[in-house]
Amino acid sequence: MNTILLLTINATLASAMVMLAFWLPQLNIYTEKYSPYECGFDPTGSARLPFSMKFFLVAITFLLFDLEIALLLPLPWALQTYTLNLTLAMTLLLITILALGLAYEWTQKGLEWQE
Repeated sequence: MNTILLLTINATLASAMVMLAFWLPQLNIYTEKYSPYECGFDPTGSARLPFSMKFFLVAITFLLFDLEIALLLPLPWALQTYTLNLTLAMTLLLITILALGLAYEWTQKGLEWQE
């Protein structure tokens, strides 16, 4: 019974917050709000210029190695387990896969800015 009550309250609160976030910004509409820049300057060019694909590759590489750090962070505590060989094998497998991916990207010149 407590689980059903908790799920009902959470669903109701989440729905109320989504509705509130959807309707509140539409109540205060004025001309500056529709402009691409709210600083008061008229835009001189298009705001929809395409980004270089290099930015996305660097961002994905950063996220990949950030994820690696997040996965390897509990390793000192995992070394206290009884299955030490399995833990170290999985850690080395993860590091090897990421290192091979980095080496492949490096050899394909994916990390260089100049074309």
